[in-house]
Amino acid sequence: MERETIYFDNAASSRMDERVLESMKPYFFDVYAVATSEFGYSLGIEAREALDGARTKILSALGNPEGKLIFTSGNTESSNIAIKGVVKKLSGTKGKHIIVSGIEDFPVLNSARSLEREGFKVTYLNVDKYGLVDPDELNDSINEETILVSIQHANQEIGTIQDIKTIAGICNKNNVIFHSDATHSFGRVPIDLSTLDIDLLTVSAHTIHGPKGIGALYVKEGVPVAKWIDGGFQEFDLRAGVENIPGAIGFAKTIELITEEENKRIKNLRDYLIEKIQKEIPDTVLNGHPEKRIPNNANITFHFVEGESITLHLDMKGFAVSTGSACFSKSLEASHVILGIGGDHERAHGSVRFTFGRFNKKEDVDQIVDALADVVGKLRKISPLKGKKRGKNEISL
Repeated sequence: MERETIYFDNAASSRMDERVLESMKPYFFDVYAVATSEFGYSLGIEAREALDGARTKILSALGNPEGKLIFTSGNTESSNIAIKGVVKKLSGTKGKHIIVSGIEDFPVLNSARSLEREGFKVTYLNVDKYGLVDPDELNDSINEETILVSIQHANQEIGTIQDIKTIAGICNKNNVIFHSDATHSFGRVPIDLSTLDIDLLTVSAHTIHGPKGIGALYVKEGVPVAKWIDGGFQEFDLRAGVENIPGAIGFAKTIELITEEENKRIKNLRDYLIEKIQKEIPDTVLNGHPEKRIPNNANITFHFVEGESITLHLDMKGFAVSTGSACFSKSLEASHVILGIGGDHERAHGSVRFTFGRFNKKEDVDQIVDALADVVGKLRKISPLKGKKRGKNEISL
């Protein structure tokens, strides 16, 4: 019998909770009409009520802010709509300058690069050794041409949480629209949009035990966004096409199932992993902020070995993790996040990300650290990197 994989890559995607699937089933087989059929028959009315109910539940989890929640295919589409939709609407009247951090996830980073190729000016903010944006640098970078600022709530690789309240306040003070990607924080740390000056927020279901293919973009009342997909008038006339009602129902159920107790348990497991690695494996570095980080993330560099080799050897032992090694990137570039916090290529190549979820247990941590100690020890014995001088910005565990 094959050994079941012990999964520590929940930030990439997570196993869907069976209860989420059960909540979705009726909207495949019973209430299968489209929501726009509400004007014709009762099955369409049921579909519309279910879709709006899911929207209300997710908005409630965000603090019941005044604004719209646009269902999308996921975080990539949400961030594209936010950035390109605002720019398309405002570039002819205000300016052609946007600001992002240099360690954003690729939906934001590549949207900015795409606009740059079209003639927009993009400022890529530096971050400190923990991955934090300097609010003063942000404030100084805003000018009369600035349309939009996009800075993530929590980083996808190192888990660092930005001071989003201060950042949003700076944008609001300067009359600049602010978007934040909360894909990796929504559900894991509190986000109350009723107390924050956030204009647009990206969220997604697939990293918190929800279905793939469903996400959402919160749009504050009055924020101008151009229509993203032409066709019908669905999703407040911003995104045409038949709504993914089962996905929306699943997303709402996903949020309903997350508890504060679960997040505390996940954080304790994460801390236990870090402590065990500290004790059992020398020459390791925790990447990101030691405290201001989402509860399910630990990103660690193992000096003198490649993250790719660690990942492949762990896979053969039945564990799934991810790495910042260039070999795992189609672009063949080392992690822009590790490089962005001042790490060199050796630190980036040796980084491994462990991200926890609902189904991880303490025994999983014990088993993977035992496997890591064996794998790293063996790889270091044959490593040509052994003895290389370490970088100056590292944070010892």
